[in-house]
Amino acid sequence: MMAHQARKRFGQHFLADESVIEAIVRAIAPARGDRLVEIGPGLSALTRPLLERADTLVAVEIDRDLAARLRATYPASRLEVVEADALTVDFGRFGQRLRIVGNLPYNISSPLLFHLAQCADQVCDQHFMLQREVIDRMVARPGSSDYGRLSVMLQSRYRMSKLFDVPPEAFDPPPRVVSSVVRMVPLPADRPRASSDAALEQVVARAFAQRRKMLRRSLGDWAADVDWAGLGIDPTARAEALSVAQFIALADALAQAGHVGPQRPHSAELDPLPD
Repeated sequence: MMAHQARKRFGQHFLADESVIEAIVRAIAPARGDRLVEIGPGLSALTRPLLERADTLVAVEIDRDLAARLRATYPASRLEVVEADALTVDFGRFGQRLRIVGNLPYNISSPLLFHLAQCADQVCDQHFMLQREVIDRMVARPGSSDYGRLSVMLQSRYRMSKLFDVPPEAFDPPPRVVSSVVRMVPLPADRPRASSDAALEQVVARAFAQRRKMLRRSLGDWAADVDWAGLGIDPTARAEALSVAQFIALADALAQAGHVGPQRPHSAELDPLPD
């Protein structure tokens, strides 16, 4: 087959380092019978070793040339190629106990993570390679400079762990940033959760919109209706000091007061980088 030219509009950087590929596959630990879904298979760096260990795989690929290459390389009985933008795909249609993997395009990583959260109840785990800065924000703890909207919203739904870094030279062409691999395991149904997901999104977004301000100022007119002492939250604290559980309690209080809830902001707007 002719060599494929990486396309900037799709944010293509193809993983080429065999040791990194092996490390990712070991972390995933695929098994026969697993319901594997790969986002952005590209030149099959992960697809091939995954299919050596699993019976079947669903590959979501936006690039029609790469999709055609995949269809020509693997039998349809083992590899189902979905030629589409991952942001438009209903991942829930692939079944239960999904294991989702991929080298995600950095330019759509945050909206894609929120899109996938909509089917988290059907997911066993997710292993993704992303820009290191994004993963550092995903797993950040309260009080750290990386802790922000992305941290709170994803940690309210997943247990996450950063596994290892991947240098630029592991890719062709090399990106300008260091990458990392993250494991995401959906929290169980009995997890602490807000009475309204929309309320939690709105409160977290507003609190971090001016993260250097005290909560009583960043929340504006909402602050007057918060029983700060009852919630055990210091109104002079900044957003980065609150735990996920405290944000959930704050969102519930503000939803009960009628300030938040009905108008759900689009999750893709919760860009983690400006936090």
